Amino acid sequence: MPDNVKILFLGDIVGRPGRKILSSSLPQLKASYKIDITIANCENAAGGLGLTEKVGLELLNLVDILTSGNHIWQKKEAFSFLERNERVIRPANFPPGNPGRGSTIFEDRNGNKIAVLNLQGRIFMEPIDCPFRTADQEIEKLKKVTPIIIVDFHAEATSEKQALGWYLDGRVSAVIGTHTHVPTADERILPQGTAYITDVGMVGGLDTVIGIKKELALKRLITAMPCKFEVGKGRKILSGVYIEVDSKTGKALYIKRITRLEEEGE
Repeated sequence: MPDNVKILFLGDIVGRPGRKILSSSLPQLKASYKIDITIANCENAAGGLGLTEKVGLELLNLVDILTSGNHIWQKKEAFSFLERNERVIRPANFPPGNPGRGSTIFEDRNGNKIAVLNLQGRIFMEPIDCPFRTADQEIEKLKKVTPIIIVDFHAEATSEKQALGWYLDGRVSAVIGTHTHVPTADERILPQGTAYITDVGMVGGLDTVIGIKKELALKRLITAMPCKFEVGKGRKILSGVYIEVDSKTGKALYIKRITRLEEEGE
């Protein structure tokens, strides 16, 4: 019987609170589930918006691959960091010529090669290249190296996320939604063997509005006036999914939501 590849995928890391609970919770999670690869979205990891090289390197001491999304360009130093580090990727369907890469391949401790592909949605977001056609192109290349492909689909609309899940069913190991920071309860294995969840949630402040201080979010929504957001502190949450994949076929065998809470603190 082929060995299963054990994958931990964590939602958007939001600022210092997200990095702190990641640091405190991840070692136990890795040990409990005997994780082979840890993937996390990093686009809000530095101050709640964007990524710096310092924060990126801090996270790469904890996780294996960092995915991102539309906020990855907020800090200019991320441009060169994306170019230099193959373990940090951005959506593959940004137009040609953008810094960095949209996919990468990681080899785990057992010699399994695991491809990670990052895509971004277009509904209620920037009108970039088509994620469906980009997925076709990228998967064709990645399949030549490994049958194990994990997709981070960074998108706003649940309909677009579900559509990509069905579109890629049987062609990739998992389609994991990010971006909205609120975990959904629809994790499942699709009929052709692709693990799916509409949104995996976030790693950050629990008593917040998607990681931002709730007072500031309320002020912006009630007054319709510009307001500089700050990362919310206090209790923290870590949201993710645990996935098992057949190492020979790339088919998903199991998916489970994971949540960890941490009480008061910075």
